[in-house]
Amino acid sequence: MASPEAFDVVVERIADQWGGLTDVVFENDDYQLPDTATEFVYVEIFGGFFDQISLGAELREDNLWREAGQVSFHVMTPNNSGSRRARDLAKQLVNLFRGQDIDTVTFRDASIGAGDPGRKFANYYAMTATVNFERDE
Repeated sequence: MASPEAFDVVVERIADQWGGLTDVVFENDDYQLPDTATEFVYVEIFGGFFDQISLGAELREDNLWREAGQVSFHVMTPNNSGSRRARDLAKQLVNLFRGQDIDTVTFRDASIGAGDPGRKFANYYAMTATVNFERDE
């Protein structure tokens, strides 16, 4: 899982910029699926590791450490409604982050689908978009 600092940047950016376009659900949030399938986005924020970038500080923890991670946006649309709307929402999400420096987090490259086709889950079709990030401390 990503650090609380990286998580907070993503949550705040979506709250400020998404404008209620769809519901947004984060990991382990309480969310009740409606009776009729409705668009929403499920967000997962992963941190891969903290890598020591600098050397020479008297105490190791005083060196520069870099967190690398990824945000996954699972865009959920009703089954059998095509993939165009999911792609559109995925691109809008990617554009909120790709190439941005927000607080201590630098968002890098992004992908829609990452080479994988969308897939069906119960009454929903999922298209996943990802954005990689780095954060220094």
